[in-house]
Amino acid sequence: MYGRFAAAVVVAIAVFTPAVAHAQGMGMPAPPEINPVSRKPAILDKVGIDQKIGQQLPLDAVFRDESGRAVKLGDYFGARPVVMALAYYECPMLCTQVLNGMTGALKTLSFDAGNDFDVVVISINPREKPALAAQKKSAYVELYGRPQTAAGWHFLTGTEPSIARVADAIGFRYAYDDQIGQYAHGAAIYVATARGVIARYFLGVEFPPSHLRYALVEASNNKLGTVADQVLLLCFHYDPATGKYGVAILRAVRIGGVLTVAAFLTFLLVSLRRERRLETPIAHRT
Repeated sequence: MYGRFAAAVVVAIAVFTPAVAHAQGMGMPAPPEINPVSRKPAILDKVGIDQKIGQQLPLDAVFRDESGRAVKLGDYFGARPVVMALAYYECPMLCTQVLNGMTGALKTLSFDAGNDFDVVVISINPREKPALAAQKKSAYVELYGRPQTAAGWHFLTGTEPSIARVADAIGFRYAYDDQIGQYAHGAAIYVATARGVIARYFLGVEFPPSHLRYALVEASNNKLGTVADQVLLLCFHYDPATGKYGVAILRAVRIGGVLTVAAFLTFLLVSLRRERRLETPIAHRT
């Protein structure tokens, strides 16, 4: 049995090593080039998510909706809970994963946007305009798969002061890197009550539908949740000039690869042990 397990290990290495090599060939730096945690980019010290459950959002903050119309954040509150995200529409990495994860979780629910809750996405980039917001809305309404709910999806752009007021209320700390023209920021979505009070944080890029459903039910009754575990993903950074990913994302990718290999080998070991038991004569199993 162990001879076959050793062979399986060799196969696993043969399968996964080319993937790692391919990733490095796509521009990811080799392990010696990765900065240690003690030398992480200074900009990341400015980034984080401070959970402020119970914080009132600035409902008088002014933005532009995807049609270019001037709106107040409070226009989307009052009737039902709101699922919120802070992102920017030209983000090359994490924002797309956050919005995909949010939409994927919402589409599994029986609740409908615009009827049971609203979705509000605010760009943290004051240079982005309503036309770009309209493109994003169209894409995510299509992904949601319920075109009749389009009125419940809102993609906003605004000035730096308005963006900063909302980000500060939510505890969303981000920073702009002038050298590469990208934002460093965390990954999360938020649920707020109809009164505009922050009720729940969901960190990361995957959001359990059952948890999100429960949060919406609670928020519809103006109940607040508890602080989520602080497992923060950071968007920093992909440099198109060098074709390399920064330390935060690359380390996350490699950890994912290690976990995948470990899970694969565990599966092989369990399968081989089960096979050995089936091959052993019944008289010898006592």
